This record gives sequence, structure tokens and C-alpha cells, in this order.
Amino acid sequence: MSKQAWKPGALLAPIPPALVSCGTMDHANIITVAWTGIVNTIPPMTYISLRPERYSYGIIREQGEFVINLTTRRLVRAADFCGARTGARLDKFAEMHLTKEPVGLLSCPAIGESPINLECRVKQILPLGSHEMFLSEILAVNVEEGLLDSQGRLRLERAQLAAFAHGAYYALGEKLGSFGYSVKKKKTKAKARQKERR
Repeated sequence: MSKQAWKPGALLAPIPPALVSCGTMDHANIITVAWTGIVNTIPPMTYISLRPERYSYGIIREQGEFVINLTTRRLVRAADFCGARTGARLDKFAEMHLTKEPVGLLSCPAIGESPINLECRVKQILPLGSHEMFLSEILAVNVEEGLLDSQGRLRLERAQLAAFAHGAYYALGEKLGSFGYSVKKKKTKAKARQKERR
């Protein structure tokens, strides 16, 4: 397979078009962030990277908290709008008919229409160049009950999450495998029959 060598660029894809809410219940804003991800398990840590000139940058820097709201197929238009317009001039919650939902540990609201909200507290701000990274601890995760099965397990495939790649939004679709499937031992018919006899 032939490949071209390009100059360095931000081409890791797909990435989440995450709706990040900040501010207070009275004065809230939403910014769409593609530069986000998980950086640690224990304690659970995430990050968002923002340009200092963005309106939400000052709010988050001052308050030290924000909520990452996962974007679904139904929320893609809102994600696009909130990434293209500034909250300095309009109320994005009102414009997109989104619900400000109080959360347990922060003063900023979550987006009620998002099925999963991560409550985040900033631990460190790292200047990186064009963006500054807000390295943050995930304090709580709020999950819509409709995503849980009868055993209380999360079935994230029910959420119809969206992805972003090279300037376009995509719906996540076909399941290709579960973690560890490539190394999992296959059950033989003889072993299956032995289990049935027990």
C-alpha cells in the first residue's frame, strides 16, 4: 500500500464532538469540543483543550469546572451550532431548545437531552501552543436510565452516539467486536456438552 508523507497535523480520528457546558444555572454556555478524551483511570481523569480566545475559556478558567455532555445523533445540529457560534452574543441553551439540568457536585448545568454527562473539576491548566489543556478529574457520571439493561449494565449502543472526522459528523453504527475478542478462547462442542451435563 503506497502512502504519502504529510507535514504534522491533527488527523487522529474519529473524535467525539462533545458538548461542554459551563457557567452557572443563570448564566450558562455551551462550547463544542473535539479535543477531549480520557487520560487516566484511577482517579478518572479527562481533558478538554480550548483556544484562550474562546468565550468559554475564561468561564472555565475562572470557575474551574465544566460538564462534558455526550453528543447523540439527535444532538448533532446543536453540537455544530454551539461550535460555530459564540456564547458572548447569544444564549445557546435557548437557541437550541436545550434543557439546563442541575448536577450533583458542580454549579454549572448539564444538558438534559444528553444521555451521559461527566461532571469535571479542573486540576491543572497546561499551555500547549494554540490551545490550553484543562486537565480535570471526573467527579461523577450521570447516565440516562434508558441506557441500562435489566441487570443495570450500561448499553452505550442504545445512545446512538455521534463521531467527528475530518470536518464531518458520523453516526456510530456496526459493532465489530468486544474488548478481548481476538484473544478469547473458543468453546469447543465437547466442553459445552460437559457443562450441560453438570
